[in-house]
Amino acid sequence: MTDRPEPTWNGDANASADPDTVEWPVSLAGVTESVVTTLGPNDRWNAAPLGLFVGDETDDPVTARTWGNTRTRRNFHRQGEGYVQFTVDPVVFADAALSISEFDEPILESANAWARVAVERVDSGTEGDTRWEEWELRPLEADVVAEMVPTIDRGFGAVIEATVAASRLGVPAYDQETLRDRLEYAASVVDRAGGPREREALERVREHAEW
Repeated sequence: MTDRPEPTWNGDANASADPDTVEWPVSLAGVTESVVTTLGPNDRWNAAPLGLFVGDETDDPVTARTWGNTRTRRNFHRQGEGYVQFTVDPVVFADAALSISEFDEPILESANAWARVAVERVDSGTEGDTRWEEWELRPLEADVVAEMVPTIDRGFGAVIEATVAASRLGVPAYDQETLRDRLEYAASVVDRAGGPREREALERVREHAEW
């Protein structure tokens, strides 16, 4: 087995290949879960989960929604770009979803692939009391850091579902008992089917969400 290469970036937001020819580093379909890092006013990179939406047509743009007045939303408006990361580390997802997770560099150590993207707001609206904004994402640079043989881990999927449910705790638009039932079910799946990282990630969910 070869050592995992270190993720690298050139540090120059203007350095890229022809942006009209840059492609996403992975195949996208349906809703793909990712972690996006965006540069904040403190010159640190904030990490947050971001679901990437892709239509059925090959030329459909990739879009994502931000909900509420999050750091990602504000940094998208401020910078007009970010780094979309593809990682299978459940602890990274749990921390990004439920805590303030900041880094000195934009590319996460756990990223298997990444894309620096330009973002443009294309729609907005309100659901319940929460304002959402929809963004079109266009890759400017992309790289595959490490290729993996895909495996299916129910524990990982359960952690992702747990982070979604935990992020909605305390939001009046969602039934709190239903959310807690989902969290308990996710915990049972992680207990049966998850590995050490999934169990650690679930503990992070408990800590961050006071669940």
